[in-house]
Amino acid sequence: MSPRPHRRPRRSLAWRLATPVVGLLSGALFVISAHSSDGTDLRPGRYTDLASLVRGDAQQVAGLKGQVSDLNQQVAALSGAVDNRRVQRFQRQADAVKGAAGLQQVSGPGITVTLSDAPQSTDSDTPDTVDNPNLLLVHQQDIQAVVNAMWKGGATAVTIQGQRVVSTTGIRCIGNSVQLQGVPYSQPYRIQAVGDVSRLSGAIADDSYLQVYRADAADPDIAVGWAEQVESHVVAPAYDGLTGLQYARVLPQPGGAG
Repeated sequence: MSPRPHRRPRRSLAWRLATPVVGLLSGALFVISAHSSDGTDLRPGRYTDLASLVRGDAQQVAGLKGQVSDLNQQVAALSGAVDNRRVQRFQRQADAVKGAAGLQQVSGPGITVTLSDAPQSTDSDTPDTVDNPNLLLVHQQDIQAVVNAMWKGGATAVTIQGQRVVSTTGIRCIGNSVQLQGVPYSQPYRIQAVGDVSRLSGAIADDSYLQVYRADAADPDIAVGWAEQVESHVVAPAYDGLTGLQYARVLPQPGGAG
């Protein structure tokens, strides 16, 4: 008996009909995608350009800060219009400490210090002569050292990337960028101080931490960026961020103590 002939599955006809339809739909999608992208990538990598990402976030924060500044001005105008002796007394007390709190613009002669990553820090291979690749990068402690030296030199005002440094200012490393008062910045980092130029220069030169940093800057195998410039006129704008203080509270001890 001859073997039973193989029966072709019934769904093969459906597959034969579906295949060209799928091909036509795929081709149509490719054409639509090419037309919509206009030669660009429809799914660009979000973090492929960190500098652009940092600039975008900084612009967004700057816009929000502008809104906060406008609202603060409205609050100040309304507070000043209140015909109440007690409110006016508190307002005068607040105005008297605005300068010390960094809430007023300061200008005058000063110094600008610019810190930047070493050129070879962007290369895929770290030079064999560099034992520690971290020496090629600017870190938060480097920025803090410059600011502290400026305060020690009698600075009346200090700014980082144009932002006024106040008692609540925090500097944090976020990847290969620095976050200042909630705003991310990429290098180079520009630090300015208003004050007596000779005292500022002397304090920077005498700082032991910065002496090591400047030695690394002078080392051709490291060449981390350092630039110091005397300025005839520096403008330190008033701090325009949030002025509300946040602090921790001690939890009460078991048994009612605390």
